[in-house]
Amino acid sequence: MNKKAERLKKAPVRVAEVAPELAHRIPPGQTITERFPILHEGDVPKYDLSTWTLRVFGEVAEERTFTFDDLMALPQTKQVNDIHCVTRWSKLDTEWEGIRFIDLLPLLGVHADAKYVMIHADENYDTNLPLEDLLLDNVMLAHRFDGEPLTDKHGWPLRLVVPHLYFWKSAKWIRGIEFMKEDRPGFWERNGFHNYADPFREQRFSGETIDIPEDEWVHKEFD
Repeated sequence: MNKKAERLKKAPVRVAEVAPELAHRIPPGQTITERFPILHEGDVPKYDLSTWTLRVFGEVAEERTFTFDDLMALPQTKQVNDIHCVTRWSKLDTEWEGIRFIDLLPLLGVHADAKYVMIHADENYDTNLPLEDLLLDNVMLAHRFDGEPLTDKHGWPLRLVVPHLYFWKSAKWIRGIEFMKEDRPGFWERNGFHNYADPFREQRFSGETIDIPEDEWVHKEFD
């Protein structure tokens, strides 16, 4: 198992205090923060938008590449969501703007037998999701946060936002969307993290359920 998954499992238990009126919005073991912690593997990439592209491939009628301008020409949506990180922080009422996945899908010619999606991102990152999860109306390819363009450290120019799953599924710096007939694990899923990642079921790690929090995010850089 990946060392990070092992470290998270061994972290001391800390009980999170949640106001009663917010309890139904906070998954077990989470702590509310006003911060937006910055956590990722590898270096923060830099892009030239004149050459940046998003590739769509796999179980589609024809591979397609979108420029940033192509995406900006599509219908844009603003939404407010709670987000939950596997490292035990939750941030409420976050505002995003971008293209809903369900608005992009009709342009992609996805085969009927495509049931799963692999999101490919820099730096050498990928994460897997069931296609039906991406079809929820609050899943988006976001380029703005809190009324401003995403910062480099939060995934500029484009990141996925999947609010109902732990936030490692909301990949930063996405560059490819691969449609698949069969599921296969992504980066963290290959390294000890849960394949699906439902926060309210505490699906943090693969294998047995272990109620172990992690507070390293408190010591990380944040906005």
